Amino acid sequence: MIRALIAERIALIRAGLVACISRERDLEVVAELDRCEQVLPAVSALRPDVAVLDDTIAAQDGFALVGALHAAAPSCRTLIMATRLQPRDLRRGVAAHATGFVRKDTSPETISAAIRRVARGVKALDPDLAFAALEVPVNPMTPRECDVLRLAAVGAPTAEIAGQLHLTVGTVRNHISAIFAKTGARNRVDAIRIADLRGWL
Repeated sequence: MIRALIAERIALIRAGLVACISRERDLEVVAELDRCEQVLPAVSALRPDVAVLDDTIAAQDGFALVGALHAAAPSCRTLIMATRLQPRDLRRGVAAHATGFVRKDTSPETISAAIRRVARGVKALDPDLAFAALEVPVNPMTPRECDVLRLAAVGAPTAEIAGQLHLTVGTVRNHISAIFAKTGARNRVDAIRIADLRGWL
């Protein structure tokens, strides 16, 4: 029997998901949660085989919950149900040790099959999301330019970026100009938006 924990904010979707999974002879729902902060304590107490997480719960704080789940209970695999298909979310989720990533509007049979795959430690990935991630252009920025843009993204001014990266202010300005040229951005905010959307930050 595969034991699954369900964490979904929307009550109607959560109830439907639980009903669908509970019809399967080899799947059992051991917990139904609606908030991020409930997940880790429930996993620690109940030790499910799979945690099925809504993407708004999973993606809080850059998928920190997924990484914390993996660290606290490595035998509990994570399956993320996505409302929107964002390549950056796929990359971040996988980097945080999510085992599966499916669209929320997929069929109940697909979600049940994904739970089974994930429970065995096999990756379960929605094909549309996988292709969307593959279609994202390769990051044109150098590692140093990425460092500059990450600091700019948290609001650091040019002088502070220079200090943190041990560069001159002129060198930072040159990096920012190169970033604009490579991303096609009009300004810093636009460059940050483009890079974040494509999963480059």
